[in-house]
Amino acid sequence: MQVLSNEIIQFFQKQSFTIISTLDKNGSLHNACKGIVKINKDGKVYLLDLYSGRTYENLKRNANISITAVDEHRFKGYCLKGKAKIIAGNQLAPQIITAWEARIASRLTQRLLKNIHEERGHPRHPEVLLPKPEYMIAVEVEEIIDLTPQHLK
Repeated sequence: MQVLSNEIIQFFQKQSFTIISTLDKNGSLHNACKGIVKINKDGKVYLLDLYSGRTYENLKRNANISITAVDEHRFKGYCLKGKAKIIAGNQLAPQIITAWEARIASRLTQRLLKNIHEERGHPRHPEVLLPKPEYMIAVEVEEIIDLTPQHLK
């Protein structure tokens, strides 16, 4: 398992979402947007998935996963590769649910503030309509890829 630097942890915590890649039954990539609930220095990343769809089915067959995020403005990004474990919703610790609810409240607040400043986004505030998490994805990071171009480091 890889140790994550404070810089990487802070980078991922600032992202409103990440792109999760898994492998489908044909060995093709499947990408989905997921939010990070918790990320630890010891190389563990926790994601809540709100729907038991393709990502869930893919991870049941193959634990390989990557988590990618980029900051277009700073021209910086990371990809964390590792193995995932599915944790059922009824086994989620209360602090994980609380962290998820805080994350959703923060996203909703940001959307409302942008709307007040006339930066129109989605008119219905979709965060309010999100279901409770059905399961959690616990990832043990095995490899860190810095996506920042070498000449900009």
